[in-house]
Amino acid sequence: MGGKYDSGPARTTVERVSDRELVVTRTFDAPARMVFKAWTTPELFKTWWAPKSMGATIVSCEMDVRSGGSYRIEFGHPSSDQTMAFFGKYTDVVPNARITWTNEESADGPVTTVTFEEKDGKTFLVHRETYPSKAALDASFEGMESSLPEQFLQLDSLLPDLGAKPARAT
Repeated sequence: MGGKYDSGPARTTVERVSDRELVVTRTFDAPARMVFKAWTTPELFKTWWAPKSMGATIVSCEMDVRSGGSYRIEFGHPSSDQTMAFFGKYTDVVPNARITWTNEESADGPVTTVTFEEKDGKTFLVHRETYPSKAALDASFEGMESSLPEQFLQLDSLLPDLGAKPARAT
């Protein structure tokens, strides 16, 4: 379908599984409740979601993480006073197991589902994005091959601070 990216020791894979679907996977050396907490607590989310290599930061983060809740995340760059917002609704939230949300900032926004599967104290995370068209995925895919693995590496670095075991490559 056009490309699989594997970050090797960092354990993140990014793969187009169809014309409209992107799947990212990673194993975190932490229980699902901790990984879920990092995805659903605005103060924590702000520390890892923006790829540091892009130079942008999250300037505001509002999250009502429950089925029917909403979110709004604004990114900014130190060299500009302009921000870019991402927003939508949470359509399905099962604590420590699954989060599904819409991306409503454009007509081409995907529906995203993240699942958290714990085994032996580790969490296998699957991040799945389904786009409304092939063109919409094509427009988003290129930057995601490097940004999502970087974001997940940043999340991995945060988890020991939440009481998880230290991160290690496998």
